Amino acid sequence: MEKTGVARFAVVALFVAGIAVVFARPAAAQGGAPPLAQPSAMTPAEMVATYNTLADAILALKKTETNLVRSILAAAHGHAQAELGRAQKAVKAGDAKGARAAVEALAADVGQLGTEGDAAVAAVRKRLLEGGHHHHADEEAKGIYDQGYVMVTRAAKQVFLDASRAIGQQASAPKAESLEAEWKKVEATYAEVMKAGG
Repeated sequence: MEKTGVARFAVVALFVAGIAVVFARPAAAQGGAPPLAQPSAMTPAEMVATYNTLADAILALKKTETNLVRSILAAAHGHAQAELGRAQKAVKAGDAKGARAAVEALAADVGQLGTEGDAAVAAVRKRLLEGGHHHHADEEAKGIYDQGYVMVTRAAKQVFLDASRAIGQQASAPKAESLEAEWKKVEATYAEVMKAGG
């Protein structure tokens, strides 16, 4: 009985000593500072490195979104330039039907500059918003961007949409000078948007 009691005491003493060693290791590993002076748990460096890599990926995705919208705007701008040239040729040639078609297409392309793409792009933007993604959350709150817009500010959007409307109103009787005047507004705003870069 006496041996059993001593054995139990020895086991309990070893158990307590083991716990003390386990809890003392972090303090010793951190330079021997008292346990109360150190945080109870530090994030492992490997986890921090992985989080940093994830942050890089998230920021790269935002830049990729900007580049994609830049490409959408460049395509719409290129189409608009082509339609402007077609409209000017048709006006000069007295081709009312051709001029009307070109002016209507030009108005649509300029409108797409204002909306950062067509209805298919708007559906993607809506999906991103529903998922909580806002490219310019702070600027949206300040009224600089509409929700989900990446490069076209509210002010630029208004210029594009006003020009689109003015161009569209000329479809039945377009005049080269009037088209050119509206196009100058479009070009100036487009240059500003592309320079700012979203």
